[in-house]
Amino acid sequence: MKRFKIASIPALILMIATYMSLGTTADHHSGPSKNIVELAVGNDNLSTLVAAVQAADLVDVLAGDGPFTVFAPTNEAFAALPDGTLEMLLLPENKEMVVSILTLHVVPGKGMSGDLSDGMTAASVNGENLTIGISYGNASVNGSGIIAADVEASNGVVHVIDTVILPSN
Repeated sequence: MKRFKIASIPALILMIATYMSLGTTADHHSGPSKNIVELAVGNDNLSTLVAAVQAADLVDVLAGDGPFTVFAPTNEAFAALPDGTLEMLLLPENKEMVVSILTLHVVPGKGMSGDLSDGMTAASVNGENLTIGISYGNASVNGSGIIAADVEASNGVVHVIDTVILPSN
């Protein structure tokens, strides 16, 4: 298993809190008991992502069979968007835009950190390619740092990231 360097103490605290609140397995024999949506709902650091998934009507999809690899932005990642952007995105008339953004964070299949290599690309559900970067032990996707990796769900895996990835258009 690859190890990911953490850039700061706050990032380390966030990573520990993320792992502790996600509760990845019921026991070692049955595997993960929660799906991707249930993991996110149970994590206070992903509440903005949950609100966006609800606004985009993607709950049933991300709670479905999968498997999916989800690059999940933290609340801090959403808060870093320009002022007013998040509020604007969550309006019902902007549902299509939210769907485009969120589906950029989802890749079909289950991609664990050990499967990642520097420069590899993966096609997201919205059709755009994501590029993985690995430098000095730090992993990123489209420049967004992976701060917690390999959080397994019953229908895939979640990698928590520190930036919202925006579509090229």
